[in-house]
Amino acid sequence: MAKALSLSVEIRDTVGKRRNRRLRNSGLIPAILYGHQKEPQMLSVPVGEIEAAIRHGNRFVELKGGVYEQALIKEIKYNTWGNEILHVDFTRVTAHEKITVTIPLKLRGEAPGTKEGGVIKHALHQIELECEAANVPEEIEVNINNLGFDCSIHVGDLTLPSGAKSLTDASLFVVGCVAPVEEKEEEETVTGGAEPEVIGRKKTEEEPE
Repeated sequence: MAKALSLSVEIRDTVGKRRNRRLRNSGLIPAILYGHQKEPQMLSVPVGEIEAAIRHGNRFVELKGGVYEQALIKEIKYNTWGNEILHVDFTRVTAHEKITVTIPLKLRGEAPGTKEGGVIKHALHQIELECEAANVPEEIEVNINNLGFDCSIHVGDLTLPSGAKSLTDASLFVVGCVAPVEEKEEEETVTGGAEPEVIGRKKTEEEPE
């Protein structure tokens, strides 16, 4: 069983974008704890501690300070550029509680089939997993070191953590080494003298609360 990482939390009684921004400027991240049919609890957690948990792949944590609870890091919200944590969602759990989570699939290794002219086709990037809260993995490795040309790996072939069960269809294609697809060259056509319109996307920073 994975050992829960301790996070120092304090109860937060202020809400709103400006107050959350001040909180982050002081080195704290606004957070919320919910689950087990209890009232949601607004919290704050030191940015360094939550970054360490992410860096080491800890999702099962023990909250100490303002509350004393075992919890799962359910969701982390980032800014537009993905380089700053804006908010953290925790959900109450017990170590042996069976939960359902979505886990990313990460390819590892080098497929020998690529030396025969094949290319890697990675079709499925995450699966739904049922496991104990204390054993939630950060990711599931997909070893492609034995993936030959015209061979594939399906969900049922994946190595899962002990006691975990995949809720995703076992027959689904995850990755394969396939023949490259030749792209047909499209003839460029010019219609009139007008330049194409460039449609921009307005970026907005979305924050919780």
